Amino acid sequence: MTKHDNPTTLSRRAVLMGTGALVVSVGAPVGIEMLLSIDEARAQGAKPPLTPDQLSSYIAVNADGTVNAYFGKMDMGHGLFVAIGQIVAEELDVPFKAVKVFMGDTATSVNQGGASGSTGIQLGGKQMRMAAAEARRVLLEMASTRLTTPADQLIVVDGVVSAAFNRDKKVSYADLIGGKYFNVQLDWNKQMGNALYAPGKAQPKPFKDHKIVGQPIKREDVFAKVFAQEDFVVDIKVPGMVHGRVIRPEIAGAVPVKVDESSVKDIPGVQVVHQNGFLGVAAPKEWDAIKAMQQLKVEWSKVEPPFPNQNALYDHIRKAAVRKREVGGKTTGNVEEAFKTAAKVIEAEYEWPFQSHACMGPACCVVAINGDKVDCWSGTQKSHFVQIGLAAQLNVPLANVHVRWINGPGSYGRNDADDCAADCAVLAKAVGKPVRLQYMRDQGTGWDPKGPASIHIARAALDAQNNVIAYEFKSKGFSRVDVNTNGSKLFDTLAGQTLGVALQSGDGFGVPAESYEFPNKRASWETIAPLLDRSSPLRSSHLRDPVGPQIHFASESFIDEVATATNQDPIEFRLKHVKDPRDIALIKAAAQKFGWDTRPSPKKGQTGNNVTGRGIAYSQRNGTRAAVIAEVNVDRTTGKIFAKRFTVAHDCGQIINPDGLEKCIEGNIVQGISRTLWEEVTFDNKSVTSVDWISYPILDITETPEKIDFVLINHPELPPTGAGEPSIRPVAAAIANAIFDATGVRIRRVPFSPDKVKQALS
Repeated sequence: MTKHDNPTTLSRRAVLMGTGALVVSVGAPVGIEMLLSIDEARAQGAKPPLTPDQLSSYIAVNADGTVNAYFGKMDMGHGLFVAIGQIVAEELDVPFKAVKVFMGDTATSVNQGGASGSTGIQLGGKQMRMAAAEARRVLLEMASTRLTTPADQLIVVDGVVSAAFNRDKKVSYADLIGGKYFNVQLDWNKQMGNALYAPGKAQPKPFKDHKIVGQPIKREDVFAKVFAQEDFVVDIKVPGMVHGRVIRPEIAGAVPVKVDESSVKDIPGVQVVHQNGFLGVAAPKEWDAIKAMQQLKVEWSKVEPPFPNQNALYDHIRKAAVRKREVGGKTTGNVEEAFKTAAKVIEAEYEWPFQSHACMGPACCVVAINGDKVDCWSGTQKSHFVQIGLAAQLNVPLANVHVRWINGPGSYGRNDADDCAADCAVLAKAVGKPVRLQYMRDQGTGWDPKGPASIHIARAALDAQNNVIAYEFKSKGFSRVDVNTNGSKLFDTLAGQTLGVALQSGDGFGVPAESYEFPNKRASWETIAPLLDRSSPLRSSHLRDPVGPQIHFASESFIDEVATATNQDPIEFRLKHVKDPRDIALIKAAAQKFGWDTRPSPKKGQTGNNVTGRGIAYSQRNGTRAAVIAEVNVDRTTGKIFAKRFTVAHDCGQIINPDGLEKCIEGNIVQGISRTLWEEVTFDNKSVTSVDWISYPILDITETPEKIDFVLINHPELPPTGAGEPSIRPVAAAIANAIFDATGVRIRRVPFSPDKVKQALS
């Protein structure tokens, strides 16, 4: 099964294909008493609750012997469902194609955190592995009773249990429990979201016995997506549905004080919704909703434009009061005293802009309210948190809110999908009909939460022999959780902020993740207040690998600068100071695969307008390590950078699906190039001005690398540690270091757009 099943119209009972529910209570070995209770249980129609401590919340065996895996996360483009299917099939000893993975539906899965923090396999897969292992244990106990054979003398092949010494003595999973529910208590850790863990009594297979896990199984959903044979969230239609649009102010922070509804009276069926600072329209036809949005006459409150001149952004960050400061990572020695004794000090500052998610399309959502029952179809990456948010927003019981994750335009963290769900709920409640709300392109790019702008200051102290005796790194910028990571709190949505709920802006940033050791070392971060505290198009939140690319653009660029200052090859310098054995192996593997020529940077003897260079950067992320080597061409005349070739060494513990892993890394590299070379949110003092593909350009297909080589370092003896984000982290620094190698010019501000490169080279 390489294409996940969309559970939009299915209940758990329907997908089990059963005529009744069987309570199979098997915390202990299954005995004849349990088997004799089958008819009574069926008559009672008992169904285990959808709770984290029930095996039935994760695994079911259908009447035809296929297996349903109910996964409380979702796939945002990496093919995660394939890997989850492999894990479940492996532990249950069923064919891979027999497993159907149902994702992100609050009616069929518990809250495992959604798509978040590269935890799909690392944490979500861990839980599904334990659940599948427990299901196999239970089924073997049932088979032991049925076959009158000790469980340790049974084997399973393709979902059929047989006696090891007599293969004719057999029973299938379908015959044992097919179409009925497990009712097995799990040892839940009482946590929800990413941290949820609920093992049973069984231990998973030793990695040496794996036959499905580790195989490069390809996904089958790509064809349907490319040839428009699969519904996306924009295709959802429900009876009685009307179309909605929201209206944003030209000056951020302004609210509507007077709305002339007569200005749209010529539009059939239009309804205007004005509540506090919220303003939207709904109409039976989508084009009429768009016309109403454009035609409605609104008087906005008089506010001072809230934003500084964009050219003053980094000065603003430097001068702004610190809201929170934190020292992170491993601190060693006495940094201040070491710098006092330095023979030489190297210091540099780096700058990173606001960046938008700029998804393929703006967010879309459908919300239908019937009394205290709420149905929601959303492209969110965290459906269970949207459920929590809508329940609170609409003041209905959580169990009465059903959120279905439907494929949308993608997501790279906290994009506009959760805002859209909250806005849609406001409209649906006000007009008393199901509402389909789709943002406009300028709203999706202009008003989504942004990756935070920041500055980064690094310095190193050298002794008289050019040894590094001290290293300090500090980041300062807007918080990555000014708006938190999901839509569970109304104050974290535009709807809540326009409706006037009390705000709770959070503080968070980060420090470099690596294993460099210096005698004296310290890393810290500081956050500052948002430019506008309410309903801001520049509110900041999670963007793919939250603050990882900007931190490591600075830290890994600076490591290269120190290597240059001490006349050392960039890789040799790293290997001198990196101490983690897996990191050392990673860097060496990347260098060997790339064919690294050992020498200091920059490259000597290049003339003419077109020059080439290579650069390396490496980092860790939550146990995963990635080393990226970039080869670039630089056109001195036009300033155009072509990131021509990449080598990526990647160590994420056990590899579940190497084909999916390679595709995931490719996506990280391409998006990393885009964010490095092109992406920058522009704004004036009123609002964001980069609102489409012209004003917010991204990498196009002609600029993608000619080649990406992989070194996938597999550690099957270790747990998998996630791959959704780690390989984007070093990309910007690898490109920056390659540009320096080619030109001898160090560029310390992203993006490396042609005009900025020309200016730097002039």
